[in-house]
Amino acid sequence: MAAKTDKAEFTRTIGYGENAIKFLKKNENPAYPRNYELWYTYSAGYNRELNKAINAALDRHGAIDNAMLDRFYDEFVSPINLSDRLGDVSNKMAEEISQLLGRIEESSGSVGDYGKQLTTAANSLSDADSPDKARAVVKRVLLATREMEERNNALEKQLQESRSQISDLKENLEAVRTETITDPLTGLANRRHFDQSLERLISSEIAEGSDLCLVMCDIDHFKRFNDVYGHQTGDQVLKLVGATLKQPVKGRDIAARYGGEEFGIILPQTSFDSARVVAEQVRIAIMKKELVKRSTGETLGRITMSFGIAVMRKNDTPDSIIARADAALYKSKRDGRNRLTGEDELSEADFDKVA
Repeated sequence: MAAKTDKAEFTRTIGYGENAIKFLKKNENPAYPRNYELWYTYSAGYNRELNKAINAALDRHGAIDNAMLDRFYDEFVSPINLSDRLGDVSNKMAEEISQLLGRIEESSGSVGDYGKQLTTAANSLSDADSPDKARAVVKRVLLATREMEERNNALEKQLQESRSQISDLKENLEAVRTETITDPLTGLANRRHFDQSLERLISSEIAEGSDLCLVMCDIDHFKRFNDVYGHQTGDQVLKLVGATLKQPVKGRDIAARYGGEEFGIILPQTSFDSARVVAEQVRIAIMKKELVKRSTGETLGRITMSFGIAVMRKNDTPDSIIARADAALYKSKRDGRNRLTGEDELSEADFDKVA
């Protein structure tokens, strides 16, 4: 079972690697690991912003020199950049919370001082033996009250500012967190989040005795489509598929871009029959969409997708359930594409075949 998945991964990733080498040669970039990583990422299409930046630079300059390559790597690929952003937001939030606690502590001290002044005033009033002395005590109380009111107003304003800043920082932190788990082109979960979620959900669903189904699917003849219409149009197709996959998922379901034109849908607490319904909804929705090239209005026809479904078993690992779902997917392709195959339709021979 694992052998089939390995073959599929080999075919897919070798294609990306070969393209990366071609780009290095064409642009005469040194074959440093980071340069290879950048062109590999560009070839795979995982990073939408990187691809947009490189495509724009190619349109302007015709080639990507080493200085551009370094800049693009630092801005779009380097893991240090994302780590720095997370650290920066976290540090700012910690600093803001520390300042907020300081203001609250300062306010507590002011309230204590005010209480002491009131106690002193009460004692002074008890001892006052003339109207003038009583008026002097009242004047001091009024002055202390006015000062306390001003401090409270200032504190309220500072607390409001702190609440606003902390709210903004929380939004920034959530945005960075979302970026780490999202495929930038399709808006679906990325491969890393898919892998982590599948492992976590398999463990929890086995422990709870619940069902879990995995749907693997990919776009039929996508390489041919890219070769004919270009990668930018291909990117629009991937976005369309991403938007369509989002529609049937709900609750704990996770739709992800698995790699290239292949996608995965994790369906916890879902029976095989219900998973078939979800997959069939997506298949029909994709098949019905007519593609039109935005820049020219040219009709590009329609695309189709093939699907494979696997049901979680008690001894499953992420690799084993992916292997069965992938085997079912490739059987769909061998049987004519634009169809859905469940793992119950597989023979042992299907695990060693690649469409």
